[in-house]
Amino acid sequence: MAGFTTIRDLGSEGADYADVGIKQAIEKGVIPGPRMLVAGRAIVATGSYGPKGFAPNVTVPLGAEEADGVDHLIRVVRDQIGKGADVVKVYADYRWGLNGEARPTFSIEELKLIVETAASSGRQVVAHAATAEGMRRAALAGVKTIEHGDGGTKEVFDLMKKQGVALCPTIAAGDAILQYRGWKRGVDPEPERIRTKRESVKLALESGVTIVAGGDVGVFTHGENARELELMVEYGMKSLEVLRSITSVNAQVFELTNLGQIKLGFLADLVAVQGQPDENIKNIRQVIFVMKNGKIYRKEQ
Repeated sequence: MAGFTTIRDLGSEGADYADVGIKQAIEKGVIPGPRMLVAGRAIVATGSYGPKGFAPNVTVPLGAEEADGVDHLIRVVRDQIGKGADVVKVYADYRWGLNGEARPTFSIEELKLIVETAASSGRQVVAHAATAEGMRRAALAGVKTIEHGDGGTKEVFDLMKKQGVALCPTIAAGDAILQYRGWKRGVDPEPERIRTKRESVKLALESGVTIVAGGDVGVFTHGENARELELMVEYGMKSLEVLRSITSVNAQVFELTNLGQIKLGFLADLVAVQGQPDENIKNIRQVIFVMKNGKIYRKEQ
């Protein structure tokens, strides 16, 4: 209803394969909703992912699935595919450093194995990576997109461009988290995390990396997806570039060959808004018409 007819859900965070069930319910017409590409449980290196701090004899369920080494990684990737994952999500780094800082998790060899195993079934691998080294390893391993990229350097973004790896900067996620923690946007000075993010996005744009649009929605309210598009403009992209990212660029990167353009033979996904979003991206919120696959879901006079 907010005008987003296709989404990626990159990790069910403890809900097991509920994302697969929701996707199937939408496809069967049980509930209305966007077309979904789902990852099921993200893959994490053993010992890297929270929650932590419990007694050694207590096993606490994780929001992601641990896997390591050749046989284990192959089995987990194949098992996730068998349970309905459209895309494989891996954490290339996480906050498991000695002082709680983000550090790389999987080796390049392990990441390559994940990519190769998924590719055998025609599936992409996407990587959570916020450190330069985690991003470097993921890019060299052949992932399709890197999510976040907060600590990206010019060298890493140049490598991503060379390897054909796209960046999903998820600007709105960090912005929302800091506001939850008390930062008053437009009133308080910008936190270091925001300044670092602005710099990384600037470097990515200067390097010519393909930018896909995705806000890590769920960190903030579903239906507020346009928040990411507004911040992409604020961080240096032109409104028309952002509109291309959210339509044809996303479709191309995600290999959705019949979406993202108004063209003969493509699925009839159409959204109309009041105003000119190519001139003012905020107009993207003024949704008056939504069609998915030829069916009208919203129509205002």
